[in-house]
Amino acid sequence: MEKGDKKTKRVKSADEKPLILVADDEPSIRELVQTVLEQQSLRVVTAADGEKALSILNSQSVDCAVIDLRMPKVDGLGVLEQLVLKNVPTIVITAYGTSDVTIEAMRRGAYDFITKPFDIDELAEKVKKALDYSQTSDVLPIKATGEPSSLMVGMSAAMQEVYKLIGRVAPTDVTVLITGESGTGKELVSRAIHYNSPRNKGPFIVVNCAAIPQDLLESELFGYEKGAFTGADERKIGKFELANHGTILLDEIGDMTPMLQAKILRVLQEHVIERVGGTKSIPVDVRVLAATNKDLLSMVKTGLFREDLYFRLNVVQIQLPPLRERKEDIPLLADHFIKKYAAETGKDVTGVTPEVMAALMAYDYPGNVRELENVIARAVALCSGKVLTSDLLPLHVLEPQPTLRPLKSTLLEAERRAFRQAVSLVGLDAKKVADLLQIDEAHAQQRLKEWFSNVGPN
Repeated sequence: MEKGDKKTKRVKSADEKPLILVADDEPSIRELVQTVLEQQSLRVVTAADGEKALSILNSQSVDCAVIDLRMPKVDGLGVLEQLVLKNVPTIVITAYGTSDVTIEAMRRGAYDFITKPFDIDELAEKVKKALDYSQTSDVLPIKATGEPSSLMVGMSAAMQEVYKLIGRVAPTDVTVLITGESGTGKELVSRAIHYNSPRNKGPFIVVNCAAIPQDLLESELFGYEKGAFTGADERKIGKFELANHGTILLDEIGDMTPMLQAKILRVLQEHVIERVGGTKSIPVDVRVLAATNKDLLSMVKTGLFREDLYFRLNVVQIQLPPLRERKEDIPLLADHFIKKYAAETGKDVTGVTPEVMAALMAYDYPGNVRELENVIARAVALCSGKVLTSDLLPLHVLEPQPTLRPLKSTLLEAERRAFRQAVSLVGLDAKKVADLLQIDEAHAQQRLKEWFSNVGPN
């Protein structure tokens, strides 16, 4: 679409039923979706391939679309491009719900994504929401840039939500706060955002704020001028300048001192930095991502983290689930790591015994995906055959002992579950949530803003 083009929506009469395009090369899927949607008082037109879907688009005014990604003649992404240009909210369905596929579909403007086999009632509800959304919002076309990321593994519902958020925020320049326990893959999420963004040709710089002594972190971030301090024999360019026209990840930002927090706030507000010992403001064009395993909101309340910086960073929050809450991804992850370390060691390891898989599925992984990777790497290194056997696993994985988790973490998870249940019953109304949970309305409002305000359309 050329710059300056305007998209218009045909105004329907009050009694005209919305028209839904269903495109899938499987007849059983088309018939099932058509039957259920027609029961919802919707009109449905179907297509068995992408070419037919495009023909329908050129001849009829479609209000919403449900399309498969893998279709003959023209694939789903090609159809999606035209649907987005015509301002049609589109729900993508596919049997291949990998991170790359989901992120790519969302980045190109899909309204939502669902994997096969799917709950037909869930799909019908998504269509209803898409129709409601289209009455008030425009679905904007997004130019596809960069190469899809193959960094993340997992097809669980929790990870699908993460992929969808990545796909939505990657083409923008908003600041993203990535939260989750250690080992859940926060840096991988940041890399996926960068490589699926218009900045993907620029640098991607990671700064671990916990690994660098705080008295050195300022010069690491902003650089310094010659003579700024003893030993500064020449000018040094900092990470923000090195990340110019790209992305910087401030990992473990919860460990940053209040003084440095103020300087980061200035960068976000004014897009300039000053080298240590310098007086000149240097403009920088950098997208800032931040990651932490700490509860920043609690740190704000205790004065350990600046409130203004917290809200600057938390424009969009992506919360990564711990591995114990997405155990259905363990077989995929285990296979991925076996292939990785078999290739590195030159061994012909191809899988695991049923006993090993049972042990892997039973363990709770306090170290999350990183711990699973280490367990597999160790087993592959010790393996002399083609299959990983139980004697290659650490004893604590084979015979896990009950562990006590920190009370604060346990209570926070229980509170989050309670809020999810409340929201499913009464929606995002803070007063109703507070009444249902019998808590203070101000606290309910804060938690709703923290945990639910950045999810976007579902």
